[in-house]
Amino acid sequence: MRYKRLKLGAALLLAFGLTEMQAQQSINTSGGNATGSSGTVSYSVGQVAYMTHAGTTGSVAQGVQHAFEIFNLDLEEVESSNVSVLVYPNPTAEFLTLEVKDLDHSTLGYQLYDLQGRLLKSEPMTDQKTKVDMRTLPSATYFIKMSQGKTTIQSFKIIKK
Repeated sequence: MRYKRLKLGAALLLAFGLTEMQAQQSINTSGGNATGSSGTVSYSVGQVAYMTHAGTTGSVAQGVQHAFEIFNLDLEEVESSNVSVLVYPNPTAEFLTLEVKDLDHSTLGYQLYDLQGRLLKSEPMTDQKTKVDMRTLPSATYFIKMSQGKTTIQSFKIIKK
C-alpha cells in the first residue's frame, strides 16, 4: 500500500510538473549560425516576439528581423566624375577624417548611419578635409555615405572602437 501511494504521489508530481513546464517555441521562416572572430551566434528570421539585451560593448535583439540599408557604390558615377574620397583612420576611436579630392567640397555632405539604418548625423562638408566626431558614439559598426545633393558619391563601412 505504501508503494502505491509513493507511485501515485510521484506520478501526480510528475504530471503537475509537466503541465507547468514551458519551452521556447516559435514559427520561423529561416535561420542558421553565424561565426566570426568574436564568437558564434545562432539566429532565426520571422519571429513575432522579441527581447533586447544591452551591454557595454553593444546590444542584441532576439527575434526581430532588423532591416538595414547597405549603400552600394555606383562605380559608373564615381569613375565618370573622377572623385577621390578618403576616409581615415578606420577603425577609429575619436575622429574620422573625410578627405575629398577633385570635386568641389561645398556641394557635398555626409550622412552617418548605424547598422539598423538610423540616421545619426547629416552635415555638409566644411572643407576638403572634414572631421567627424565619433567620441560620443558607442563601439560598433557604422556606415557613412558621401553625397552631392540626392546623389550618392561613395559609401564606407566604419568601425568605431
